[in-house]
Amino acid sequence: MFTGLVESLGRVVAVVAEPPGVRLVVESAEIAQGAQLGESICTSGCCLSVVRIDGPRLEFQLGPETLARTSLGQREAGHRVNLERSLRLSDRLGGHLVTGHVDGQGRLESRVQEGDWVTCRFSASPALLGQMAPKGSVTIDGVSLTLVDVTTGWFSVALIPHTLSCTTLGSLAEGDTVNLETDLMFKYVARWLEATR
Repeated sequence: MFTGLVESLGRVVAVVAEPPGVRLVVESAEIAQGAQLGESICTSGCCLSVVRIDGPRLEFQLGPETLARTSLGQREAGHRVNLERSLRLSDRLGGHLVTGHVDGQGRLESRVQEGDWVTCRFSASPALLGQMAPKGSVTIDGVSLTLVDVTTGWFSVALIPHTLSCTTLGSLAEGDTVNLETDLMFKYVARWLEATR
């Protein structure tokens, strides 16, 4: 479990083919220090297990499901990824409850600069949009955000200067894909209502 508060911007060092998946090598001295094999690290919204630690480098194995459901298969050496270690039960919950289980992908449709802030509009599948509500929570590439508007075709979020400078969201360009995780509690309530009909 995570909070959606990014701890570090990691740099992809290599993506090595390991059929049927790949090995993703990420450099982040801050996260690697004290990391343990098997530990879960939220990597741009996707919960991945550390399979090797080499100094400041962490290695993860991505299977076919992860490659098909997330944008991590599009990462190349030099790309940045958002990193967050798993939540301790004694930690403050500063963002919202994030599982690191990506529900699907969204696409950045527009980016409007408003002073130091940026408002981003993303398209997503109707199923994902149906699990969102204005002023609710969404996780974009592992970043906990508050939804501004939600329609049947898109949703928007406002990014503050800190988020723009400390996460990969600051470098997003129109047309880029992102990993989306909708609010966990919303999903459980929706599932319960569906089951009781």
